[in-house]
Amino acid sequence: MKSSMLKKLLLITVLSTIVLTSCKEQEKSVDNVSDKQFNSESKISNFNSLTFDDYLPAPSKNQIVAHKYYTFSYDNNAEQAEWLAYELKENYIVNNDFKRPYFIEDKLVKAKSADWRNYKKSGYDRGHLCPAGDMEFDKNAYNDTFYTSNISPQDHDFNAGIWNRLEQKVRYWAVKYDGVNVITGGVLKNTTKTIGTENVVVPDYFYKIVFDDDHNKLKAIAFLMPNKKSDAPLYTFVVSIHQIEEMTGIDFFSKVNDDIENALEKNSGYKDWALN
Repeated sequence: MKSSMLKKLLLITVLSTIVLTSCKEQEKSVDNVSDKQFNSESKISNFNSLTFDDYLPAPSKNQIVAHKYYTFSYDNNAEQAEWLAYELKENYIVNNDFKRPYFIEDKLVKAKSADWRNYKKSGYDRGHLCPAGDMEFDKNAYNDTFYTSNISPQDHDFNAGIWNRLEQKVRYWAVKYDGVNVITGGVLKNTTKTIGTENVVVPDYFYKIVFDDDHNKLKAIAFLMPNKKSDAPLYTFVVSIHQIEEMTGIDFFSKVNDDIENALEKNSGYKDWALN
């Protein structure tokens, strides 16, 4: 009798242990799912909290220089920036009649930026990458656009024409969309022409990428323009960011979630932008 009771108690204990173990495994499984959901939400949250510096292209062997209102990567071989990035806030768009200063070398560039005399009688303009007109909200910001690290040889008709039209459009977007971000530069690869004693590279093409991350939605538009006169509409120069990456070797949006990065870089449309 006692033996039979002991067997029953032993059986109940074993069954109870199995049930408890099963419950704990289920709880553990639920905890794992919760962790994955939390990590996913955290990743999205991190994207929403990206700073302007997080949007900068991936570093290369070139020196990255940060001024107060713009940042660039200086290519010593080409004697100019391979890319330059800046924020263009809505309240930056003002008109001030500042006196234009002389171009000077950028002392923050370790190997020294190109001398302005390379451009003298070269037949090319000292084309701004960060336009002086984007920085008229402050005299110091305006003057900082006259470092030779912020210029590239541009055909005069290109600089005063289609490139100027694009700069004006970007300022329009800065007001319309409560600020935008810009990455721009010349395509420094596969070029043959140089100017001056320091052999400043003359790009055959210039690019400009404009992006906006307002309301937790990142949108971008990219332009690629030949360094020559054109009367064509701006939309004819819209390309994918991926195409610019292939031509420049620069990795844009490298810190952004891969799915978002791929979607941005393959897109060559302009429906999200007021472009007419």
